[in-house]
Amino acid sequence: MATPLLEIKDLHVWFDIYKATLKVLDGVDLVVHKGEKIGLVGETGCGKTTTAKSVLQILPKPPARIVKGEILFKGEDVLRMKQDRLQRVRAGGISVIFQDPTAALNPVFTIGEQLMDAIKYSGEISSKKDGIMAHAVQALTDVAMPDPKRIMNNYPIQLSGGMRQRICIAMALATGPELLIADEPTTSLDVTIQDQVLRLLGALVKERETSTILITHTLGIVREWTDRVYVMYAENMVEVAETGGLFSNPLHPYTQALMRAVPKLSGGGIAEGIPGRIPDYHNPPLGCRFYPRCERAMPICQKARPSFFSVGDDHQVACFLYE
Repeated sequence: MATPLLEIKDLHVWFDIYKATLKVLDGVDLVVHKGEKIGLVGETGCGKTTTAKSVLQILPKPPARIVKGEILFKGEDVLRMKQDRLQRVRAGGISVIFQDPTAALNPVFTIGEQLMDAIKYSGEISSKKDGIMAHAVQALTDVAMPDPKRIMNNYPIQLSGGMRQRICIAMALATGPELLIADEPTTSLDVTIQDQVLRLLGALVKERETSTILITHTLGIVREWTDRVYVMYAENMVEVAETGGLFSNPLHPYTQALMRAVPKLSGGGIAEGIPGRIPDYHNPPLGCRFYPRCERAMPICQKARPSFFSVGDDHQVACFLYE
């Protein structure tokens, strides 16, 4: 089998705060192959964004520190790269679309200045200004921005939320990345614009064969958009499967609870919530992190942490029910 484009192995990330240490990631594993679209789902606070920021090495240090693990991009460990090599990976190998486009764009520079800077420092095209500008205008055209030459002279505050998110997509894809990380890219948008942005993003990554990690809370988006899904809960993955297999046969009690929490337009009553809350990372449960909220918890769940068990082709679940 070909070497994965991205492979995260046994990643541990801790945050040192006042008189305490939070173990936010505790042995995370994730694999992305070339051209593959991965979904990463879970409740707020489960470690999804921390995982993404670890790949790019943009976590604030301190308080964050990577205690253990490997992050292999095309077989090369990101954690051991020198700064100049890491900068080249950020510039042209891996791009990210952040959750809030308003925070991602600098309010004191025009769209053109920010987009041209991203292209210039990626080193993907000629450093001549005319070439960079033409590339920037084309990037805006690719994301269906109306009158892209005029938009180049606008400031972020002059654009709507949907337009700002399209700018962020254009900026992320203009450098020709091999891997795109989209961290909840439609959270701040209304549902109509969400659909437009996701269709646009899907068409672009398919055309360019860009591998993608989509971080989201919306399971409907994951079902339509991704090839495989990682379900994350409180520091680690609990289930991994092809998208169709996960939705037709969710196995982990947490995955099943997430499915029940989705509102049903066809009726059937109000969607169920998940009782309780994610554990305290300063003092998490000794065994399975989900057992305090699990309706099917067994005595062993309080004492030992389950490993991944294979339950079929490309379907793994970390639960003692399937040992």
